Amino acid sequence: MDIREALYTTRAMRRVTDDPIPEEVQERILDAAIRAPSGGNGQGWRFMLVDDEAKRQRIGELYRNCIDILWDTIYKDRLAAAQGNDGPESKQFLQMFDSVRWAQDNFGTYPLMFFAFDQFDASGGSIFPAVWSGMLAARGDGVGSSLTTVLGFKGAETLEVLGVPDDAGFRMACCVPMGYPTGKWGVAKRNPVHEVSYRNTWGEPIGFEINEPLWP
Repeated sequence: MDIREALYTTRAMRRVTDDPIPEEVQERILDAAIRAPSGGNGQGWRFMLVDDEAKRQRIGELYRNCIDILWDTIYKDRLAAAQGNDGPESKQFLQMFDSVRWAQDNFGTYPLMFFAFDQFDASGGSIFPAVWSGMLAARGDGVGSSLTTVLGFKGAETLEVLGVPDDAGFRMACCVPMGYPTGKWGVAKRNPVHEVSYRNTWGEPIGFEINEPLWP
């Protein structure tokens, strides 16, 4: 797969089948993850793949609770505003809302959950490049993924399900549920580069405009 195709089409794919992901694909995901840059080459990371049905169901229950908290707190006002608005931004937000709601209802059925943990690096500067490399590797094998940190609302309970020791010093950075998508890959709609980028000084124009994706 062309690298630009992978970069442009590896968007959140939440609606997936429950078909199992072969072990050789799982191997490629993890091996790509550990090749990512690591600050000071510390490699202060740990990864966990979860495919045990009982654990997936329990994590699914925690995720449902966490999403309820999310809508009732962080996204409460934004959701209320979108539900009463027919504008394009509101429609896009509600599409995302429906996608997340599908994940909320079906989280326990994801065939594979990819957890990432880091140690002594709350910035995420090393762990998230590794996670993204794993997600790109999954894309190369046709596996969809969607990164979530919302399980942090139930962090202690999640770590208990996963058997993470309290004294290990590792922080759960994220969970990436994975599966074969039911929909199509595509380039995500985003605000143009020149609306969100500056050059040299905050607020100064970047110096060019990109009104359409540069791939394909």
